[in-house]
Amino acid sequence: MSASRSLLPYALMAVAAVVLDQISKFAVLARFEYAERLNVIPGFFDLTLVFNPGAAFSFLADAGGWQKYFFLVLAVVVCGWLARAIVKGEFGTRGNWGAAMIIGGAIGNVVDRLLHGHVVDFLLFYYQNWYYPAFNIADSFICVGAFLLVWDSFTHKKTAAADEAAAAHTR
Repeated sequence: MSASRSLLPYALMAVAAVVLDQISKFAVLARFEYAERLNVIPGFFDLTLVFNPGAAFSFLADAGGWQKYFFLVLAVVVCGWLARAIVKGEFGTRGNWGAAMIIGGAIGNVVDRLLHGHVVDFLLFYYQNWYYPAFNIADSFICVGAFLLVWDSFTHKKTAAADEAAAAHTR
């Protein structure tokens, strides 16, 4: 019972990511026409509505439609692998949070692909002629989660190696 209870915060993080992502997309879809922009911070940040049938940075956006199913399957496989790793204790605490964030973000974008056939993006950062591709809350959770997983991969291995060395020393 305590093992499942200890997984609850990670499950709640994933659910929170999906809920925040979908609420924000619902609000943008209700307020904006396609490609409409609202200047929030002049010269730096706009809200806009764009659609991305591909992956990050519109990778494979013009691939003809098969990519929708590819990214759906990929998201399900990755989420399954990350969830299994959390349950089996393969990550440290930081990695568990990161994996939960990635799961939530991936599910948020999967919901978009299922409902709309593409991902809804609306956060646009830019400076003069430079633009960062528009993204959404789910993408933010995925990026922060990936950072936490990488960070965990350095610190968790050291902790595991130290624990292994200590166990070998006491034998």
